[in-house]
Amino acid sequence: MQKKNTKNHFLNKHRYLLVGILCLFGICLLSAQDKKKSTGAPEKRKVDSIEQKKTETSEKKKTRVDLLYADEAQADKQLRPDVQVLIGSVRMKHDSMYMFCDSALIFEKINSVEAFGNVRMEQGDTLFIYGDYLYYDGMSQLAMLRENVRMINRNTVLTTDSLNYDRLYDLGYYFEGGTLTDEDNVLTSEWGEYSPATKLAVFNHDVKLVNPKFVLTSDTLKYSTATKIATILGPSDIVSDQNHIYSERGVYNTTTEQAELLDRSVLTNEGKKLTGDSLFYDRILGYGEAFDNVQMNDTVNRNMLTGDYCFYNELTGSAVATKRAVAIDYSQGDSLFMHGDTLRLITYHMNTDSMYREMRAYHKVRAYRTDVQAVCDSLVYNSKDSCMTMYTDPILWHGEQQLLGEEIKIYMNDSTIDWAHIINQALTVEKKDSIHYNQVSGKEMKAFFIDGDMRLVEVNGNVLVVYYPVEEKDSSLIMMNYSEGGLLKMYLKERRMERGVFVGKTTGTAYPLDQIPPDKSRLPSFVWFDYIRPLNKEDIFEWRAKKAGEVLKKSDRKPVTSPRNMHIKRNNK
Repeated sequence: MQKKNTKNHFLNKHRYLLVGILCLFGICLLSAQDKKKSTGAPEKRKVDSIEQKKTETSEKKKTRVDLLYADEAQADKQLRPDVQVLIGSVRMKHDSMYMFCDSALIFEKINSVEAFGNVRMEQGDTLFIYGDYLYYDGMSQLAMLRENVRMINRNTVLTTDSLNYDRLYDLGYYFEGGTLTDEDNVLTSEWGEYSPATKLAVFNHDVKLVNPKFVLTSDTLKYSTATKIATILGPSDIVSDQNHIYSERGVYNTTTEQAELLDRSVLTNEGKKLTGDSLFYDRILGYGEAFDNVQMNDTVNRNMLTGDYCFYNELTGSAVATKRAVAIDYSQGDSLFMHGDTLRLITYHMNTDSMYREMRAYHKVRAYRTDVQAVCDSLVYNSKDSCMTMYTDPILWHGEQQLLGEEIKIYMNDSTIDWAHIINQALTVEKKDSIHYNQVSGKEMKAFFIDGDMRLVEVNGNVLVVYYPVEEKDSSLIMMNYSEGGLLKMYLKERRMERGVFVGKTTGTAYPLDQIPPDKSRLPSFVWFDYIRPLNKEDIFEWRAKKAGEVLKKSDRKPVTSPRNMHIKRNNK
C-alpha cells in the first residue's frame, strides 16, 4: 500500500514537470514570433506611423469651433439639439482664427458657424476680414462672407460684396467684382484672388490698375503687393499722358516704372511706335529698347526704322538701330529703303520752335527705291534744310543715269528729291548699250528734279563730254560728239539725256561710230558701277566693294561756287 502511493507521487511529480516544460516552450515560441514581427516588418510600422500622423492631422483640422463669449445663449434640445443660438457681443475661436459678430448660430454636429451683423475675423495681428454675414465651415476651414466685405492685410485692402476665404491655403477670392488697394495702386476686376501669405493677387475679366501716373487695363493680371510688380498674362494697355504700351505678356514694376515685355509688345509715344519681339522700357528715364524684328514707326512723318536692335529715348528724341538696320520712308507712295551698319536719329532743341533732327547712317550704306538707288560709306540727313549728304565714294543712280563724286548733297522737298549737288570729281554716265555710254565730268554738278524726275544737269569747271545723238525714229546711234568747255547744261526727258548746251567757249569734235579714237570713247574718270547698284530692297543688305583701281581718289579742291545765273526755276525743262 505504501509502495503504491510512492509510485503515484512519482508519476504526478513528472507530470507537473512535463507540463512546466511545455509551458516554457510555448512562452519561448511566442516570444520568438513577437521578436520576428517587430524586426521583420519595418514597412508595416512605417505605414502605421503615416496613417497615425494622417489621423492626427485630420483630427487637428477638425478641431471644434469654440464659443468664448455671448451676452445670451439659447438651445432647443428637442427641435434643434445640435444648434446653439448666440445673441450679443459674440466671440468665437477656431484654432488661431477669432470671430466676432452681433449674433450667431453654432452647428455642433457639422462644426460650422453662421454669423450675422458686424462680422469680423482676426488672425494674428496682420489679417482682418469684415462683412455683414459669414458662414464658416469648421471642417473645411472655408469662410464665406457677404455684403460690405473687406479683407485687410497690413497696407492691402480687398473690398467686395462676396468673398470666400480658405484658411488652409490662406487664400481669399471674389467672383462678383472687387477692388484691391495698396499704398500705390488700386486694382479692380470681376474675379480675383489674394493670398496674405505670399502677397500675390490674380485678377481676371475687366482688370484695371490705376496709378497716379498711368492706368493699366487687362484681361488677366498678376500683382504683388510686396514688390508692386504687375505680371501681364493677357492683352493689356498701359496708358499715361505721354505714351501708351500694349502687351500680352510681360512684367511692369509700378514703383520703378520699368517694363519688360514680350510677344510683339508695342510702345507708342507722340506718333512713334516701337515694336519688337521683346521690349524694355523705363518710363522715368524715358527710354525704351527693343530686341529682334524691331520696328520704330513714325506715323506723323511716315518713316520707319527696323532692325534686330533699337534704342529710343523719348526725352531727348534720339534713337539708334543696328543689326540689319533699315530706314524706310513711305511718305511718297513708293517707299525708300536705306540700310547701314548703324542708323542714328538725333534731335536738337527738343520741344522748341527751332527743333530739328538729324538721321545718320554710317558704314556700308545702301539705299533702294524703284526710281533712285544710292551707295556710300556714310550719310547724314538734316531736317533743318531737308538736305541729305552722302560721304566717301557716293554713287547715285536714277534710271539709266549714274552720278558720282567725292560728296553728294541731295535736297528734298516734301520727301521727294528737289535737286542734288555733286561736289568734286563729278561724273555722270548714261548707258546707251553694252558698249556706248554718254559721259560728262566736271568739278561739280547740280541735278534738278521735277516731280521726282531728273530734268536738268548743270556741270561746271573743266567740263568733258562724250555724247551719242540718236535717230528720232528708231533711237539708233548716229555718231559720237566729244566736247570740252567751262559750263554745260544738259536737258533730260524720260530719264534719258535729250540735249546739251555749252555756255561760253567750247571745243568739240564729231566722230562717226566706226572712227572713234580709242582714247576718246571713255573719259579719264569713266567708271560704270552696275555691279554695285542695289537691285531691290533685299539687296541693300549685300555690300559689294568696288573693284581694284576703281576707287575714287580724293582731291584737295574746294567746292566751286556757281554763278547766280546757274540756278534755275523748277519750271525749266
